[in-house]
Amino acid sequence: MKKTIRLGAGSGFSGDRIDPAVTLADRADLDYLVFECLGERTVAAGNARRLADPDTGYDPLLLARIRAVLPHVLRRGTTVVTNGGAAHPLAAARRIADLVGGRARVAAVTGDDVLDAVRTLDPLVWETGKALSAHPEKLVSANAYIGADAVLPALSAGADIVVTGRLADPSLYVAPLVHEFGWDLDDARTIGAATAVGHLLECAGQLTGGYYADPVTKPVPGMADLGFPYADVSADADAVFGKVDGTGGTLTTRTATEQLLYEVGDPTTYLTPDVTADFGAVTFEQVGPDRVSLTGATGRTRPDELKVTLGFLDGWIGEGQISYAGPRAYERARLAADIVTQRLADVHGLDPDGVTVELIGAGAAFRGLATDTAPTEVRLRVTGRAGSREDADVVGWEVESLYTNGPAGGGGARRSCSEVLCIRSTSLPRHLVHTEVHLMEGTR
Repeated sequence: MKKTIRLGAGSGFSGDRIDPAVTLADRADLDYLVFECLGERTVAAGNARRLADPDTGYDPLLLARIRAVLPHVLRRGTTVVTNGGAAHPLAAARRIADLVGGRARVAAVTGDDVLDAVRTLDPLVWETGKALSAHPEKLVSANAYIGADAVLPALSAGADIVVTGRLADPSLYVAPLVHEFGWDLDDARTIGAATAVGHLLECAGQLTGGYYADPVTKPVPGMADLGFPYADVSADADAVFGKVDGTGGTLTTRTATEQLLYEVGDPTTYLTPDVTADFGAVTFEQVGPDRVSLTGATGRTRPDELKVTLGFLDGWIGEGQISYAGPRAYERARLAADIVTQRLADVHGLDPDGVTVELIGAGAAFRGLATDTAPTEVRLRVTGRAGSREDADVVGWEVESLYTNGPAGGGGARRSCSEVLCIRSTSLPRHLVHTEVHLMEGTR
């Protein structure tokens, strides 16, 4: 057994950069490279793509990521684990197997698609408190958060590239550690500590200064070449985080603390499919330049139920934008908004409750709490919900019409129209979720 296992964070979301992962794969001497590519919005979007084309549904950048790092992971013997299979991990694994051409063994993990199970069980939807069947919108997807136990058979079978669907973000990292160290998944203290490692790595560049930087209070050097982090994890689940020397960014106890608390409501009760993690006693120590150690994380018994992301098709949304600059920009943008909203109701019959107006540059992000009525420029943004594409498209049309029918000086009009994919959540007993590993031919 190795003394430590080195895990690298190759991506932190679907649209993340690729070149930092190549640097890690080439220079960090990794045992595992992880691509975290999935959010609640992106798994539902993947399902929408799969509905349109049954051979798609996986992350659009997944093949580009694998292609970019492949020479390095083959040369160094690094295993890749990713949830970039999104709504169709089996199709993604097949495409990757074609790309690899027999030089590595690829595995797909399926079973997170629980659409039939939720339709049968009809659980309560968290956001509304109503039974799933009481929702008039069209349900198109339901994906359960699966855990490290779903990945272990693939690693035990010798897979070099493991592709999953809605595998929980920290579990991407917990699975390799359990496989390498032979930990018991019922050892909540150790699995909780491993989950802390996974949580710190799951957003990649956020641990090394991304989403942390402020040029005045928290300057971060070299952000155009932000180095993604890795962790050296010991058999007792303590870890030291680092990044490749010479890359941009910074890794300090402050960046680690911010990432530890990212998207965590109660640090003592962080629920995952693997464990109820407890970060309450975590301690960080700066052990060198861009090197931070982690100790003190623990955990309690895992939840009995698994969270499920539901995707509904919920009509269409039309959007229009136009800018006003110079004297009285706010007043002219306000007049433009009044013209559009009146015409959407009087001429086109759109429900005013479904129309939203934002005056970007005049405090729109503060939602009326701090309006600036004297900005030098304002961008008007109008959105409107409707039941059909045709009805929603009039929103952008009316904004564009302001060119010759609205206030003076409007410019830069843009319009769009798209189908609304609404995301909600529920949970299922874990015994109703059945995962399976599919191995492709190949060997390294």
